[in-house]
Amino acid sequence: MLKHTEIKKGKLIILDNEPYEVILHSHKVKGRGNSVMQTRLKNIKTSRVLQKSFHSSEDVEEAEIEKLKARFVYANRDKCVFHKEGDPSYRFALTDEQIEQKQEYLTGNTPVTALLFKNHIINISIPIKMNLKVKEAPPGVKGNSAEGGTKIVTLETGKDINVPLFIEAGDVVEVNTETGEYVRRVKE
Repeated sequence: MLKHTEIKKGKLIILDNEPYEVILHSHKVKGRGNSVMQTRLKNIKTSRVLQKSFHSSEDVEEAEIEKLKARFVYANRDKCVFHKEGDPSYRFALTDEQIEQKQEYLTGNTPVTALLFKNHIINISIPIKMNLKVKEAPPGVKGNSAEGGTKIVTLETGKDINVPLFIEAGDVVEVNTETGEYVRRVKE
């Protein structure tokens, strides 16, 4: 059990029988010694975010999340199929709703980490930075410095991102999967 002062960013807790990750915390001391931990929590299963305050008298259970190395196989309709790394016969599927926009970065055989809660796979985590090939890129137009010299390209997964003018179709770019932004061009 965690005391309210031990609830910090990055901790995994159980609230209403659901696993949550603390993404923000703020300790407030009110008059006469009462203290409150104000938090923003992200549900690991559904990715929904909520705000909750924990008082000094409240304890919360810490969640135990196991991790399993897996690989993306394919997407079909509204599901993404994965297999356990080293065991292609052990397959599992998650809905697009469960993994949110992570499927925008998945290509065949992409390594992911499956998150297990009470022996059930509830979600995946993907690397923060991934290398993806540019499928379509319009030609760069010189002299347009008002927009900072960027253009929109389409990646091999179908996601559109802003990149510098020198990026062309066939280039491999590094993308930050948390922000969806271009990081750099990767030399092969």
